[in-house]
Amino acid sequence: MTGPAPAVAATRVAVRDALSTALNRSSSSSPPSGYDSGAVPTGADLAPAGGEPGALVMVACSGGPDSLALAAAAAFVAPRLGLRAGALVVDHGLQDGSCLVASRAADQCRRLGLGPVLVCPVVVGTHGGPEGAARTARYAALDGAAAVVGAQVVLLGHTLDDQAEQVLLGLGRGAGARSLAGMPARRGVYLRPFLGLRRVTTEEACDAQGLVPWHDPTNTTSGYRRTRVRTEVIPLLTDVFGPGVVLALARTADQLRAAASALDDAADALLAGARADDGSVAVTALAQAPAAVRRAALRVVALDAGSPAGSLGARHVEAVEALVVDWHGQGPVYLPGRVLARRDHGRLRVEPCLT
Repeated sequence: MTGPAPAVAATRVAVRDALSTALNRSSSSSPPSGYDSGAVPTGADLAPAGGEPGALVMVACSGGPDSLALAAAAAFVAPRLGLRAGALVVDHGLQDGSCLVASRAADQCRRLGLGPVLVCPVVVGTHGGPEGAARTARYAALDGAAAVVGAQVVLLGHTLDDQAEQVLLGLGRGAGARSLAGMPARRGVYLRPFLGLRRVTTEEACDAQGLVPWHDPTNTTSGYRRTRVRTEVIPLLTDVFGPGVVLALARTADQLRAAASALDDAADALLAGARADDGSVAVTALAQAPAAVRRAALRVVALDAGSPAGSLGARHVEAVEALVVDWHGQGPVYLPGRVLARRDHGRLRVEPCLT
């Protein structure tokens, strides 16, 4: 029996493995005997090892190549794992005709057999810049919609190329290990099955299945920093270092994620003993901690106060650190997201700015 195109098989296996791990469905590290991503597994290959039968999986779908290939793969894989699959389409309202793009993406998801399919219009604010504000609005909508429909997981279509871009963006901000660690394969309800696949694979998967994706014009023509990294920086690095540079950047993210996790554990332990019920942190405890642990703790405190992760850079954390280790009566530090850090009678207070 002829199987699916290699790109289609790759997307299906990636989704199958991610869902099997996340929802404790039966799976193996390699495809089961007779599983060619086009055939229906039987017997033990389908037997659930746990999780609620018929659990709902939602795909965040913009209609672009990555998320459309993800929707198609989920539509194929989910029922074979005893799951239901639907889709969430976020309309950011930032471009003329965005509602039509969202409607078309929703229709494509329905034709693939996904259901329920929800279109979520959002109002994008201004805090954190255009990209940061859109990201904040998008995840708020996904969180809310997933809760309403009772989804156990939400699938995101980020690829290996997106991971490499994320590392470079963090590097450009002078960010710490956590930002350079890129995007995790799983965080809370969110899964990213395609982090091991190149963007070209999702495009080929769409072509092989007769899917016509929408191509966001801001990915090639806008002045957004991520767009310039994608269209200018990555091609230059590929020319200088060779085609393996994207994989090398993603591998760097994996290594840094492990180191960042250990640092986060140390920061959490520091804050557990130094942070009071009102959220303030003892300056003495912070000052006595190793510099790397202290900075990781200060980043946690800033994020907890509402500073956006995508906008909070090393220079911001260092400015807050100066309130601890270089105190000479200076005034407060203003952080992204209208967050203010100040020293007050031996306590560091990091709070939303109310004025």
